[in-house]
Amino acid sequence: MKWLAGIAAISAAAAAVVIYAGLYDVSATDQHLAPTYRLLDIAMKRAVRRRASNIEVPELGRPAQVQRGLALYRSHCVQCHGAPGVAPEPFALGLTPAPANLAYTAREWPAADLFWVVKEGLKMTGMPAWKHRMDDDEIWALVAFLQELPRLSPADYRSREAQRVAASAPAPLAAADAGRGRMTLNQYACVTCHAIPGVVGANAPVGPPLAGIGARGFIAGVLPNTSHNMVRWLRSPQSVDPLSAMPDLGVSEQDARDIAAYLSTLK
Repeated sequence: MKWLAGIAAISAAAAAVVIYAGLYDVSATDQHLAPTYRLLDIAMKRAVRRRASNIEVPELGRPAQVQRGLALYRSHCVQCHGAPGVAPEPFALGLTPAPANLAYTAREWPAADLFWVVKEGLKMTGMPAWKHRMDDDEIWALVAFLQELPRLSPADYRSREAQRVAASAPAPLAAADAGRGRMTLNQYACVTCHAIPGVVGANAPVGPPLAGIGARGFIAGVLPNTSHNMVRWLRSPQSVDPLSAMPDLGVSEQDARDIAAYLSTLK
């Protein structure tokens, strides 16, 4: 057994040298080595299966639930994963590894595993943790739609989408939640420009630090610092100040309310 320990130590040392010397190509244009990809795939599937093993799967497949899942898929998933007859967005085509074909994944994976991945996300894949934007009922609705996805032709998908658009109505907003807002900040990558108390990130001072923002009199030096105005600023900064470098991130009304609630606590 000593020789096995010796081989493991030598292998670990060699890997450390390769990594520290920067020899491993991390560019998205260079594929993983086949053994690396296979190892990561096995690790991912085993990790998901372990963590999803105790999830109780509710009844799935009710028409209203599936329709709701379609709406969520259209809003959050099709951009990276595509749909029958619908290509992913160009940015997603350049991701490494490429986003999975969910028609296949939904056919092969148990519902509990799908739920866990959607809720918790996957490191180093670009798959976010959707629990910060969807509650459990919404995630189960999405899983219900995913289970039907393998049976849809392109014409079926277009028909379902047309029905969804015709029947869609604005969802009621929940009360603003500062705790949810702190987590939601991560989903819009706010920390890539701002130092934010309670949020870990690169600490790149592109924009002003947000410590104490709840006690400031004005937002962007223009708007009185109220919850309503903060929501307005987060959702459409250029409409407030056309010269601002603050981008329009497509922040939803609910997310903006939650983020504003958290920012108001930073005094």
